[in-house]
Amino acid sequence: MFDKVVVVDCRGHLLGRLASIIAKELLGGQHVVLTRCEELNISGSFIRNKYLFMSMLRKKKNSNPSKGPYHFRSPARMAWRVIRGMMQHKSPRCQAALDRLKVFEGIPPPYDKVKRVVIPTALRILRLKPNRKYTNLGRMCSEVGWKHWDTIKELEEKRKVKGNAFWAKKKEAIQMRTKAMKQAAQDPKVKKVQKILDMVENPSMA
Repeated sequence: MFDKVVVVDCRGHLLGRLASIIAKELLGGQHVVLTRCEELNISGSFIRNKYLFMSMLRKKKNSNPSKGPYHFRSPARMAWRVIRGMMQHKSPRCQAALDRLKVFEGIPPPYDKVKRVVIPTALRILRLKPNRKYTNLGRMCSEVGWKHWDTIKELEEKRKVKGNAFWAKKKEAIQMRTKAMKQAAQDPKVKKVQKILDMVENPSMA
């Protein structure tokens, strides 16, 4: 049974491992939303990964560069392209699978109010040795042409403040509900009604 939509928080995940898992889920029919793609990690030092990307920028069509290949600068589109590379994206099945994928920098509405999950088998802290170097995708993109890293940081700070206020209010409501249920359970009238309901549900108790 598939969930309607799975929202993945990409913070702290390794890009390649995450992409392979997401590609398999998309081909199976799952709808997936990736958030905070700027917090993805790539194994290897920052300088090495930046030079590799810069060398890729030289690859273009000599007669008409506007016909590709296209070099995306934003983290979300880079993640989308890596996932696309995990499948035969020119086939109808894989094109339909890519239509089930959404990628975002930050956590825009309405995904800031839904449950977000992580993928343990793709987490950097579990899959990469502690002494290994790694690269933050958002930092690398900001140095090769992506101009919105500071804006995303500001929006994320505002979202976290709102999220903390929402959680504090929700936690208070949960505590009040639990307290009210405990008090109601001690009420003789409630006990009498509950006994009748139990007898209706299970006649053998009569």
